[in-house]
Amino acid sequence: MHGELAYLEKQAADGTQPSMQDVMWSLMFGTSDARLRAAREVRKLTKTSSKSRAYLAAAGVIMPLVAMLKSSCEESKEAAVLALLNLAVGNERNKLRIVKAGAIGPLVELLQSENLFLKESAAAAIYTLSAASVNKPLLGASGAISLLVDMVKSGSLQGKVDAVMALYNLSTYPDNLTPILAAGAVGPLLALLKGCKKSSKVAEKTTSLLKSLVAFEEGKSALGKEEGGILALVEVLEDGSLRSRENAVGTLLLLCESNRCRYRQAILQEGAIPGLLELTVQGSPRAQQEAHSLLRLLRDSSPRSSRGTSPSAMLESIVYDIASHMDGEEQGTETARKILTEMVQLSMEQNMRNLQKRAILYLPSDLSHSSCLTEVSSK
Repeated sequence: MHGELAYLEKQAADGTQPSMQDVMWSLMFGTSDARLRAAREVRKLTKTSSKSRAYLAAAGVIMPLVAMLKSSCEESKEAAVLALLNLAVGNERNKLRIVKAGAIGPLVELLQSENLFLKESAAAAIYTLSAASVNKPLLGASGAISLLVDMVKSGSLQGKVDAVMALYNLSTYPDNLTPILAAGAVGPLLALLKGCKKSSKVAEKTTSLLKSLVAFEEGKSALGKEEGGILALVEVLEDGSLRSRENAVGTLLLLCESNRCRYRQAILQEGAIPGLLELTVQGSPRAQQEAHSLLRLLRDSSPRSSRGTSPSAMLESIVYDIASHMDGEEQGTETARKILTEMVQLSMEQNMRNLQKRAILYLPSDLSHSSCLTEVSSK
């Protein structure tokens, strides 16, 4: 401990900040003003230094900071929550220490604060703490979930992002999915998905949450009732990241498998076919498989076994069936021919890119070196 504090004492060598011993003393025994200044100093020291996070936590700053969360002074609460947030970032042990020190209850109270900054700072802290597996069931049982869903619904942009990230972390503990669903998360999540960039991390987490919730009948029903809900997922098929597109096609497949008659027409009307066809070529292995499965469900005739039928023939049959249903037999044939031509071109381009990557990977070392020399000399 003395060695750790000695390391931190070096931070105060220029005389512009208090010593670590002063910080610790102020947090534990100082006046309200002294504790406030000390908490702000902890926040500053832990903003970018992983060593400071470890050493200050080991020195005992967490317990007095958690106590400050219960203060009647909003400035003290703000300084404490931001210091705890910095202490938790990138430090699994500190995440557990903060929860063990009793932080969850006060943080949930802050989520109900009328002070927007305090409320959203608490959401950011809960997001960080929820990354630790041990904390997920405790946070799920704390009452935080419904408050986080409210923030997704009506918070600032940053508040919505932190709240949805926290909900995603909590959703990876299966017992938390039912309370997330019961809190009415589907509507706010879809609203966030409609407004965010479809290739963003937010879209990835949102679509993952929706896929998990749609595994429940109540989740399917909630998504089906939301105006523009299926369209939002179709837009992800077209413009999302690989992970988001995989989540979106999985969600649509769950809907269509549960009630083909109810969801098939809605998915077709929102224009899902181009995105699904592209996924059969460019998606992850799982996305390709699920895109094929969904296309089979979307065809005009009842789904049939594909035994003895090549994947390409099956895909061609599906495209003709769907296009004929949507555009009429004559126009549908032309539409299907155009779609298949585009798909062949897309597949050829993808294969060419893969060949180029393999060629570079297996290029002889002497030839590769020569090529590099040529590039350098030409600059």
